[in-house]
Parts: sequence; C-alpha cells; structure tokens
Amino acid sequence: MKILVADDDKDIRKIIRIYLEQQGYEIVEAVDGLTALSKLNDNIDLVILDIMMPNLDGIETCRRLRQNYNMPVIFLTAKTAEMDKVEGFSVGADDYITKPFTPLDLIARVRANLRRFLEYGAAPTSNNSDVIVIDELVIDNIAHSVMKNGVEIPLTKTEFGIFALLAANRGRVFSLDDIYSIVWGESRALSAESTVSVHVKKLRQKIENDVKNPKYVKTVWGVGYRVD
Repeated sequence: MKILVADDDKDIRKIIRIYLEQQGYEIVEAVDGLTALSKLNDNIDLVILDIMMPNLDGIETCRRLRQNYNMPVIFLTAKTAEMDKVEGFSVGADDYITKPFTPLDLIARVRANLRRFLEYGAAPTSNNSDVIVIDELVIDNIAHSVMKNGVEIPLTKTEFGIFALLAANRGRVFSLDDIYSIVWGESRALSAESTVSVHVKKLRQKIENDVKNPKYVKTVWGVGYRVD
C-alpha cells in the first residue's frame, strides 16, 4: 500500500520511510503541504501530515485534501496541546502521532487506520442490512454513503464508521470506549473520549438540522451515544 508522508524535516521523513518500508509499504515524500497536495491521487492509501510546515501547514492541507479524498489522515506533531488535536480532528483527520514517536506506535497507528479504511463493512450490526433508512437519512453500507433527502452528505470514513455503527444497532447505547475500540480498531487510548467526541460533533454538524437538539445521534449522559 502507498503512504504519502509530508514533513519539512528530512530526518523525520527518512525515519518514517525506514520504519514503514520495512513493513512493506511504499512511501511518497513531500516537503510541505502544497507539495503533498500535488502528489495526491487515488493510489494513495494513507497520508501522514506534519502540522507545522512551511507554505501550507498540515491543518489547511487536510482541509483541502478532504474536498476530494477520503483516505485516512494521521497528523504528526510535536505539539501536545489538546486544542491542536481538536483542530486537526475538526478538519477531517483520523488520528495523530506525537513526536517523538516509537516505531511500534507509528506502525500500529498506520495499520489500525488502514484496517478501518478497508474493513468498515465488518462493523457489528444488529440487522445485517446493507441499507438502513432513518426518516430522511439513507445509510448505504456497501457504498459507504449517507444521503439526506436525496443529497449525499460528505462524511469522512471515521464519521461514517461511527454513524453506521450506531444506526445498525438502533436503541443500543455505545460508550466512547466501545466506539473507539470498534471504529478505530484498537484498545482504549488516553485520548479516546476526546477523539470520539470531536468526531461526533463533526458528524452532527453534517447530518443534524439542529446541532443543539440532535434528532439522530443522541447523547446518553455519563454513558455514550445511541441512534433511536
């Protein structure tokens, strides 16, 4: 599989290339966001973006990338402030890795995000239905799409994964840990709760008529989320 790595630090790019090529991945390098966008195509399976880059930073690069592509995006950042992570998720990132990172952490996150991207149809369901209709929403698990009143809603893979999971198990409450484990494909992380919450917020902004009074994705306070 092919991975695009965008970072202005050539040593970081070299380390990532060595680690991932040892796992059989093909690496495409970019020195900044503009170069990364110019190298994007449908053959890229995953993107690793440094947040702090010249010419075009990772946040804006991801925002532009999401206009045309849905492959997983992992942010690579030296920053540890929670708001940096929240901003990254808000523009469509799927995960982040904080520098300095270990080879095992890098490889595990790449594998987990690629697995989610390729295996959304494997999410547990209560009715095994390929198409789920909830009022004016139509969730197509084969096409990985959501239509509202006949118009497709541009969800990221992660947003679709969360909504498809909840919609297929209507009435069942999933904790934030449950959602993280199923959709991200890995055991609980320290950032699990904030990560899931940010993605649910973005999902609601796209599918709900009134975000403050959600009709579809309901909060069960102290427990998690459900779709009725």
